[in-house]
Amino acid sequence: MTNTKLITAIDVGTTKVCVLVAELLDSDDYEILGVGVAPSKGLRRGVVVNMEEAQMSIREAVEAAERSAGYEIDSAFVSIAGAHIDAINSHGVVGISGESIITQDDIDRALDAARAIVIPHNREVLHIIPRNFIVDGQEGIRMPLGMHGFRLEVEAHIITAASTTVKNLSQCIEDAGVVVEQFVLNPLAASEASLTDTERDLGVVSCDVGGGTMDVAIFIEGNVWHTAVLPVGGNNITADVAHGLRLPAAAAEEVKIAHGHACTQEVDSSEVFRANPFGHDQPIEISRSKLADVVEARAEEIFDLLLKEVKRSGYDSLLPAGVVLTGGTSRLAGFRQLATGSLGLPVRVSEPSNLHGLVDQLQGPEFATSVGLLNWAARESGTFHGVSINGHSENGHYKTGPGSSQKMWGVIKDWAKRLTP
Repeated sequence: MTNTKLITAIDVGTTKVCVLVAELLDSDDYEILGVGVAPSKGLRRGVVVNMEEAQMSIREAVEAAERSAGYEIDSAFVSIAGAHIDAINSHGVVGISGESIITQDDIDRALDAARAIVIPHNREVLHIIPRNFIVDGQEGIRMPLGMHGFRLEVEAHIITAASTTVKNLSQCIEDAGVVVEQFVLNPLAASEASLTDTERDLGVVSCDVGGGTMDVAIFIEGNVWHTAVLPVGGNNITADVAHGLRLPAAAAEEVKIAHGHACTQEVDSSEVFRANPFGHDQPIEISRSKLADVVEARAEEIFDLLLKEVKRSGYDSLLPAGVVLTGGTSRLAGFRQLATGSLGLPVRVSEPSNLHGLVDQLQGPEFATSVGLLNWAARESGTFHGVSINGHSENGHYKTGPGSSQKMWGVIKDWAKRLTP
C-alpha cells in the first residue's frame, strides 16, 4: 500500500465540482479508486465570485472522493476556464550549440525565446505549447530532437490567464486542504479524453459546452493551434427557458433536461408536458414545441459564436474531422444535429471510454474534462504511455517560470507518442 502511486484531478465547473482519485498501474494505465461530485456554488462562468461558497463546494467533492477512495488527497491537477483566458502565437529562434545536434536544451532555449514576449503584470502564463519547429529553414518538423542543424525555430501557442482569478481559485483549492500541482486549461483537458490521434492530425475542433462557458481548442497536424473560452453555455439556455415559460430556475433546468430539444422540426406539435409556472397553483400543460423554440434559438446562437471563433482563428478550412462535442450541454436532444447544420461540419459527441475502476458515475460527455485531467496527470507522473518525465524531458514537456502560488506551470505534449508519424 505504501508504494501506491496516486493521481488526483479536480474539475471545477460552473455547475459541478468533480474530483477523481486514481492509482497509477505498471501497465501504463490507471484505475479510478474514488469519485466525488458536488454542486458548484460560488462560481460563475468559470470564475470565483464567492470564495466561501466555492471553497465549500470543492471541499465537499474532495471529502466525497476521499471517502470513496480510502485515501487522503494532498495535491491535484485542476481545470481552469473563463473569459479571462487569452492566447497568442509566438516565434522563437536560437542557434544550435555543441556539435550541431539538436538537444533537449536547445528545444528548451527555443521555447524560452518564444516566451520572451511582453505580458501585462496582471496576467500569468498557463501553457506554452510548441506548434511546430523549423530547422535551417525546413518547416513542418514535429520533433527536432537528435537532428543536425545550425538554427532552430519554434512556433508556440502561449496561453495566459488573469493572475487574480488564478490566485482566487488556487486559494479555494488550498483552503479545501489540497495543493495545486498544475492548472490545466479546460479544452486541453477535455481533448485528452475525447479526441483520437487521427482527428488531431487531420484537423478538429474540441468544444466543451458546460454550464457557464464553451471551451474551444483547435488541433491541426497533431497539435494545438488555437484556444478560446467563450462565456456562453447551458445556463444561458436554462435562463431563456425560465424567462420564456415563466418558470423558476430550478424547474427550468429540470424541464430543459427532461423535455428540451434543439431541433423544433423534430418535435411533434401535439406533445405536451406539465410544469408549474409563476402565477399557477397547479401544474399546467405546456407545448413541447414551444420549449423547443426557446432552446433552439439559444443553441443556434451558441453555434453561431463558435463558428465566428473558428473563422476568427483563420483555420476554418483546415478542419476535415469537424467538431467533437463534450460537456453536459451536449447531452441535450437534437444538439448534435443542430450543430451539424449550423456549422457545416461533421459533428460527434464524445464521452470517456476504456476506463477501469469506479466508473459507473462517469458515463457521459460531462465527465470528459475530469477524465482528461487524469490522463494529463498520469502522463505528468511519468508512467502513462511509457513516457518518462523529469523536468525538461524528451517528450517536449516544458515548465514555465514562477508566477503562481505553486511557482510552476506546465505545458505538455506527448511528442514521441503522439506526433511522430
